[in-house]
Amino acid sequence: MEQGNHTSVSEFLLLGFSSWPGQQALLFALFLCLYLTGLLGNLLILLAIASDHLLHTPMYFFLANLSLVDLCLSSTTVPRMLLNIQTQVQSISYPACLAQMYFCMMFANMDNFLLTVMAYDRYVAICHPLHYSTIMTQRLCAFLVAVPWGIATLNPLLHTLLMARLNFCSDNVIHHFFCDINSLLPLSCSDTSLNQLMVLAVVGLIFVIPSGCILASYTQIISAVMKVPSAQGKLKAFSTCGSHLALVILFYGAITGVYMSPSSNHSTEKDSAASVIFMVVAPVLNPFIYSLRNNDLKGALKKALRLNKIFS
Repeated sequence: MEQGNHTSVSEFLLLGFSSWPGQQALLFALFLCLYLTGLLGNLLILLAIASDHLLHTPMYFFLANLSLVDLCLSSTTVPRMLLNIQTQVQSISYPACLAQMYFCMMFANMDNFLLTVMAYDRYVAICHPLHYSTIMTQRLCAFLVAVPWGIATLNPLLHTLLMARLNFCSDNVIHHFFCDINSLLPLSCSDTSLNQLMVLAVVGLIFVIPSGCILASYTQIISAVMKVPSAQGKLKAFSTCGSHLALVILFYGAITGVYMSPSSNHSTEKDSAASVIFMVVAPVLNPFIYSLRNNDLKGALKKALRLNKIFS
């Protein structure tokens, strides 16, 4: 077939979980429940933080950004997946597929950066409590959010532009529930070596460096907690940090499995399961892990809900 500067494929087919025909109703109910739970949890966190001026601190500023990003991350994939399961119409147009790939990468990158920033914030709060207010200034907090937003916006734009130059000749079946870059590249009939190199190089740097920073931050935090004389204080600190660290390991473990493992280790089932973890499960867990043990946040939420009842 003659290769030009056009794309002969006008749409793709997202097979998703269609290989499980007998479990479609169960999958629909499961993903709908997860999506609505994550949506409600993250919206409640945003409501609580916005309504209480006492929560206008660096930690809650970063948490509000994380909740917003998690809300957007799951919304880029789950509603379409639910629609595909319900209607059994699996087609997605070429422009919509590239748009979905862009936004999935953008919000996943931002999630990654915010987890790093929040780990640094906890490091300063626990290891340098007396200097916390002088270190975590409004200017630094704005910088720690604005720069990641800039990188998270430009990085997927690079991958999207590189993808747009490729030709897709005949095979348009994506064995995934969303337009993932690793699922799209094998379908192209053009040379994808540059795309694959950029995935390994850019994605590797964007996730390896932040994960290293998170590891360093929690190493320092654990070292500081070990010096706490009270056994109860140690237990409380380890309980909180342990749940945060478990979520970080879950998120980065799934990312590593999808984007940084050898191609020989990839399979449709493994990639889909790993993607569900960081695209669907992590956004649901984040609000619970970061707020269930937080009395200030729960108090602000109760206050906001009471005021809402009064004025309604």
